[in-house]
Amino acid sequence: MIPSEIRTRVAAELSRVEETYDCEILLAVESGSRAWGFPSRDSDYDVRFVYVHRPEWYLSVDLDLHRDVIERPITDELDISGWDIRKTLRLFAKSNPPLLEWLGSPIVYDESWNFAAQLRSLLPEHYSPTKSVYHYLHMAQRNYRDYLKADDVWLKKYLYALRPLLAVRWLEQGRGVVPMEFVRLLATIEDQQALTGDIRALVNRKMAGEELDRGPTIPSIGTFITSELVRYEDFKPPESPRSNEFDSLNGLFRRILRSAWGPA
Repeated sequence: MIPSEIRTRVAAELSRVEETYDCEILLAVESGSRAWGFPSRDSDYDVRFVYVHRPEWYLSVDLDLHRDVIERPITDELDISGWDIRKTLRLFAKSNPPLLEWLGSPIVYDESWNFAAQLRSLLPEHYSPTKSVYHYLHMAQRNYRDYLKADDVWLKKYLYALRPLLAVRWLEQGRGVVPMEFVRLLATIEDQQALTGDIRALVNRKMAGEELDRGPTIPSIGTFITSELVRYEDFKPPESPRSNEFDSLNGLFRRILRSAWGPA
């Protein structure tokens, strides 16, 4: 799925990050349309990573003033950025949907010390489907409002409204954490074969490199999006119990520090 020359370039960039910032990469994955499964021929490679500094970096009076994000200049096709482990674990405790997507990405460039698996094992303790529902609903509403309300619409934006709406259906149906791959989300409308066929056809057009700029509406998809947005106006997902404690996340943080840098 990812050409070997791209993987080589990504590996070199990640090594450069480690050398420049004196850190260790814990996880690096593909995010965005390539991980979702509907890239265009010219789609960027959106690489997202989690990193850990040396223990001394965290033992600082001015720790809260330190930047906890690394953003590399966008070059050619590569868009690479990452979060420090403390930022990552705090967001995990809040059930941050983009982070949960990283943990489920089908395209992994690098992983060290079983970090992702250890973090996923803590999902039953911290996961909140409610946070994800509101995140995906807002995303769908924004794409619909900005691109899909006219008679002449931005066709590729259908996919960017469909994906979050299908994610909400996934959560509504109690299927667990939303998967990264768009095609898996179609299971939530498997009883609507005509609609599924139209969606798959649109995905195929995008992946074939067809220019999906402005064009006439696709009635089946447009009707589904508007009806779902109306249906979800007052939707409140049941909140599942989750821990507000940081003991398990602190434990993971300390284990990773020892694994990456040795005993303090």
